[in-house]
Amino acid sequence: MSVVQVKFDSNNQLALFKYDKHKLVLKNNLTVIVDSSTRGFLFGKVASILDDLNIDESSLDRVVRVSTKKDYLQYLSNIEDAKKAIVKCKELVIKHNLSMHILDANYNFDRSQLLFRFVADERVDFRQLARDLGSCFKTRIELRQVGIRDKAKEVGGFGPCGRRLCCSSFLSSFDSVSINMAKNQNVSLSPSKINGVCGRLLCCLKYENDMYSEMKEGLPSVGSNVFINDEDVKVVSVDVLKNKYKVMFDDKSLLEVDNNDS
Repeated sequence: MSVVQVKFDSNNQLALFKYDKHKLVLKNNLTVIVDSSTRGFLFGKVASILDDLNIDESSLDRVVRVSTKKDYLQYLSNIEDAKKAIVKCKELVIKHNLSMHILDANYNFDRSQLLFRFVADERVDFRQLARDLGSCFKTRIELRQVGIRDKAKEVGGFGPCGRRLCCSSFLSSFDSVSINMAKNQNVSLSPSKINGVCGRLLCCLKYENDMYSEMKEGLPSVGSNVFINDEDVKVVSVDVLKNKYKVMFDDKSLLEVDNNDS
């Protein structure tokens, strides 16, 4: 068995699947039908071949076959019907007076499941809504509450860097981001500086955090004391990228110290 990474356009997610390379010849950008343990059959596109990946293949779901033209037409039909399902679902949400915003809807390939994702400020009792949707679409209904980051991913936009939002362009999952990462990188803690359009901490704070932590290992922390010219002085600022720090003497004078020379 070999391993392949498959991308699903419905949510920009990537997942690993196993396949028998003696029966299937796969390559990048080839569309395939996979059998997912959580959502049944799905239509996806090969993102990369990972034959040399050291992983326990027994835990992976499998690629069923290379898709056909008929499969592709079915996939397009599912997308169009899912759009109509969103309209109906929003009508039912209003009817039941539910405080929730429907983000999207997705059929799995054989239409045995219809998944609706929604955003809500609090927990929502959607049991009656699920029953009404099941009666309307004659398939298994799943309603999944997601976070505000998922909404930003769906809507899209541009970040303070001027580029498309990471979440809507290439991120397939959300890593945990903490305020300590901003502090670690000496970033201004003003919400307008460290929050994204979703109102949560910028995902990019995660990207360079490990490098900053590594580079700071040889530097003193702000507020600590060091000896300079046999005098005990306090560190008042640190420039991680330049590998330098500033100290203040008793007479309030400042001195920039190159950590490479200390």
